[in-house]
Amino acid sequence: MAELRGIRLFLAGLVLAACAAMAHAQQDEAAPPDAAADSPAPAAAAQAPAPATPAAAVPGYDDPEWQNLARRTEEALHAGRASNFALATLREDLVDWRARFLGMQSANGGRIRTLQSQLDALGPAPEEGESEPERIADERARLKARLAELRVPVQLATEAHTRADRLIAEIDALVRQRWTEDLMARVVSPLNPEGWTQAWQGLRGALRGIANESRSQWANPIRRDQLTTNLPIAIVLGVIGLILMLRGRIWSDWLSRRVSARTRRGRGLVEFVLSLGKLILPFAGIFLVAIGLQLTGMFGLRGENIVENLPVIAVNIIVARWLTSLLFTTRDGGRGNPLDMAEETLTRLRWLFITLAWVLSAGIFVKLLANAADIADDARAVLLFPVGAVAGILLWRIGKALRQYDTPDDDESGQVRPYRYLLAALVGRALWLVGIGAILLGVLGYARAFDLLIYATTGTLFLLGTVALLQGLVFDVYSLLTRSEDGAREALVPVLIGFFLTFAALPVLALIWGARVSDLSELWTRFREGFEIGETRISPTDFLTFVLVFALGYTATRLVQGALRTTVLPKTRLDTGGQTAVVSGLGYVGIFLAAVIAITTAGIDLSGLAIVAGALSVGIGFGLQTMVSNFVSGIILLIERPISQGDWIEVGGQMGYVRNISVRSTRIETFDRTDVIIPNADLISGTVTNYTRGNTVGRVIVPVGVAYGTDTKRAENILREVAEAHPMVLLQPPPAVVFQGFGASSLDFEIRAILRDVNWVLSVKSEMNHEIARRFAEEGIEIPFAQRDIWLRNPEVLPGGRAAAEKPEPADTPPATESDRAARTPQTPHLDADDMDGDGPDGDGR
Repeated sequence: MAELRGIRLFLAGLVLAACAAMAHAQQDEAAPPDAAADSPAPAAAAQAPAPATPAAAVPGYDDPEWQNLARRTEEALHAGRASNFALATLREDLVDWRARFLGMQSANGGRIRTLQSQLDALGPAPEEGESEPERIADERARLKARLAELRVPVQLATEAHTRADRLIAEIDALVRQRWTEDLMARVVSPLNPEGWTQAWQGLRGALRGIANESRSQWANPIRRDQLTTNLPIAIVLGVIGLILMLRGRIWSDWLSRRVSARTRRGRGLVEFVLSLGKLILPFAGIFLVAIGLQLTGMFGLRGENIVENLPVIAVNIIVARWLTSLLFTTRDGGRGNPLDMAEETLTRLRWLFITLAWVLSAGIFVKLLANAADIADDARAVLLFPVGAVAGILLWRIGKALRQYDTPDDDESGQVRPYRYLLAALVGRALWLVGIGAILLGVLGYARAFDLLIYATTGTLFLLGTVALLQGLVFDVYSLLTRSEDGAREALVPVLIGFFLTFAALPVLALIWGARVSDLSELWTRFREGFEIGETRISPTDFLTFVLVFALGYTATRLVQGALRTTVLPKTRLDTGGQTAVVSGLGYVGIFLAAVIAITTAGIDLSGLAIVAGALSVGIGFGLQTMVSNFVSGIILLIERPISQGDWIEVGGQMGYVRNISVRSTRIETFDRTDVIIPNADLISGTVTNYTRGNTVGRVIVPVGVAYGTDTKRAENILREVAEAHPMVLLQPPPAVVFQGFGASSLDFEIRAILRDVNWVLSVKSEMNHEIARRFAEEGIEIPFAQRDIWLRNPEVLPGGRAAAEKPEPADTPPATESDRAARTPQTPHLDADDMDGDGPDGDGR
């Protein structure tokens, strides 16, 4: 009981202490903010610097595992004796730590931004010799201390990230250096007879070793029992595999012909899907054969390695036969023959590609034998040289066949050749050089470079064929979806997908030519981290954010423009030009705001580019001053609207209707339906005549001439009646008829009338002329025309003039009258120059 009582008292004391602590905490929270200011002594105590304490450990940076990894990597790089496998292991660990440190760099980001904002709100720190209020200085010091404390993990993480990144770069450089040295290492030339004996002995030793291992397996009773047990299954698998290898292609072709004959739409897609049987069935067959051979248990370690790699040996042959059956076969009027080759060329290329695949498979088999017997590099080079030489000759022949497209870009008709022809010519040229260069490298003893060049080039050919096949498949799928095969060939979407496939094949191409997966992953990491512009780092995430926000802003701007153009503005009193100006101005403002919001949302700080932007603006101001002038003029045109869309204007000798006012220029459609592009600066600085600004009312002037002797008042009344009777003429103000004066051949009048729509001025003028001609004919008023009498005073001076004058007249010609003879009789001994023009005293013919 005493013990229980003691425990109760202890618990009661704990409860009382907890309650007291809670009450004290609540009292502190309830205290006003200025309480500390009212008591100077406590405030001074609070502002006193705290005693120095050891720096707290930063998670990750002070991790012993990281420090140990970094130290071991530095020692391995300094010694330079670590294997590539060991370096790859260290590299994987460094990549993991680098990713962790990259994530730690954003630690305390929110608090750092908040404290920095508070510090900025206090204003700039006083200059040397100046002072600020003590309260502000204390708060500034406290914020700086807290900010520096929060930045410590970020700075250490940045330093660790940089250290890990540089160690990774050193490992990659060392591995790449070793690869280059190994690639350029020389061995004994295959043409040197000293290496032939060693190569033959190595090959015979490899074959003998495999045979000895098989005999050892047969001598083992356990292996014989295993063979007896698994032999039925092995035979079944082997038979099925052989059937698939030998008959799989035949079955696939038969099924493809049957289905294609019954299919109209999507035939290309169906043929491609069914052709996969030529790829899958033979590969499954060789895989089953390999499993059946393994089940026998009659192969040792070396033979087992070769059996396991039978699918690898056969994959070149299977893929080559599949690709050539689709690319080098004419189907359905040219499908499957992208280069439009002759049948003879297609047959030759099929044979060359399949033979090349057999040669490369033989080379893989020889490599497996050399690895099994651990043959020296010199003997290995001698064994592989014949295989590579034959492959080089085949590549040279393929290049020679493709060089038939190596012609000028323009054909005889001046049309540009298709791009695929140019690509084929380029590939043919490269293969021609590779075939010769690879053999030379092999002869000189650069065995690794020789091997890489042959196999990488062949792999590149297979990759190009696969990409071309997939691009054709994209067109087939698109034509199936759109139900238009001709439209698919001219559509943009399949072309864009084809470009995407080409770019997607670039990593595979890099792997073919010796790049490591770690190299590609490092490149991807660099891409994800982004790049720096000034003090701003732009990553793909930021770029995607910018594109997405800008696309949303752009779409919203176009939607608002469409709503204004079709719904709001037609109900206002603005004319068509004003509506266009409002819509265009809103578009410019919306796009600008979308760009600003996208940049702000993506967190792109462009302040570091201020100096560069200033320099660029100066250069742009000098180099593009005409464009800037046109841009500013376009803005002025949209604001002031001296001309609007649809106006009939005349500027610089060009007359027509304004069809579009853009930022740089204005497009005018003339009356003969041609477009004239006029820079906006010319419209602002030049003289522009606007016939329809504000309204379409305009004046028409119709000149009319009557013969001398006509009653002028009567003609004037007729012309006035014609003008007033026309429906397009306004009667207020009334049309006027002006007696202009006495012409050379007529009395000149003019009808001047105001039209309701000046756009019809030519039609009104024509209709008035028709009516005037009709009324004058009814009233007997003559419309004169110019007459001229030309006097030839000495026609004999003209070439052939005397012969013409002396030529007798035909018998049936009536006798000339006295007036005719007088007209032909020269009056003066010379011809006046003025009279040649008919402008002499008698030239008016009256």
